[in-house]
Amino acid sequence: MTQARFKIVFSGELMPDVALETAKDNLARLFKSDRSRINALFSGSTIAIKRDLQESEADQYLAALHRAGANARKEPDLAASLSLVDTEDHRTDGLPSGASSEMTCPKCNHRQAKAVQCSACGIIIEKFTARQAAASAHNTAPASPSTNTPYATPQAAVGEVLPAFGELNVFTVDSRIGRLRYLAWSLVLIFAVTGIMAAVAIVMGISEVLGGLLGLAVMIGMLVVSVQIGVQRLHDIGWSGWLLLLNIVPIVNSVFWLLMLVVPGSQGANRFGSPPPANSTAVKILAGLFLAVLIGSLLALFLGGFAMLALALSGIDFSALNN
Repeated sequence: MTQARFKIVFSGELMPDVALETAKDNLARLFKSDRSRINALFSGSTIAIKRDLQESEADQYLAALHRAGANARKEPDLAASLSLVDTEDHRTDGLPSGASSEMTCPKCNHRQAKAVQCSACGIIIEKFTARQAAASAHNTAPASPSTNTPYATPQAAVGEVLPAFGELNVFTVDSRIGRLRYLAWSLVLIFAVTGIMAAVAIVMGISEVLGGLLGLAVMIGMLVVSVQIGVQRLHDIGWSGWLLLLNIVPIVNSVFWLLMLVVPGSQGANRFGSPPPANSTAVKILAGLFLAVLIGSLLALFLGGFAMLALALSGIDFSALNN
């Protein structure tokens, strides 16, 4: 049984949160092509970027285009499944019944009565035309100056093999991290800043100006690193890093932070790269410690508020007890 073949088609649609010019720049680099040919991809018509692909190859092309910002799709390639094997329909021993009109051979232009085979060059007419159609669809015919137009599809291969896992780097926004690693890295950041601020407090005892400048630098550094970690977490879900700005909106920030902890990452590669590696034992321990501290703090806050409310409702006059 012939294996199913696929093609990659594109209608000019963009991935979420991707600007048109950004997608065009990414595609120009991906295809190693000029902008005039890339602009033709956004004409509004459906274009077959690549044909006759195995499903795994089509998935690789699709992932590369999605990362570039092009919302392409995979479809079965029926033209690639054309069989060139001689069948009963391709008889070479005579004319089809009732054939009396003339025809021109598509290869040598020989004029003859309509037949399955050319009497001059010997080709099977249907097989030759099917082969020509397949060659045109696969873009395998050598380009001539007349066919080298801006509307021709890019020829560069985009199905590069992606790494199984992405690289881990705290100080970047171009990677992905999962939920547990996000908690673990956040806890390490808190511990590091706490230790550094203790040293800054000692410096402030010597010089308030120098201590204040160091404290400000530490807070700015903590903000930058926390943004980098948060963006990587959003990339793992498949969301844009700009959504991190929701953390400055009251009430919304609490709900959004919970979503960052609850929503799982994308299965496999997404437009931001390969998935992160598996969590190590240290990551799991640190993430559990973070959750334990968080739950303990919320529980203490709840019990403290409940105790204050109970005392207020009891009507006890503490000033009288002090007397």
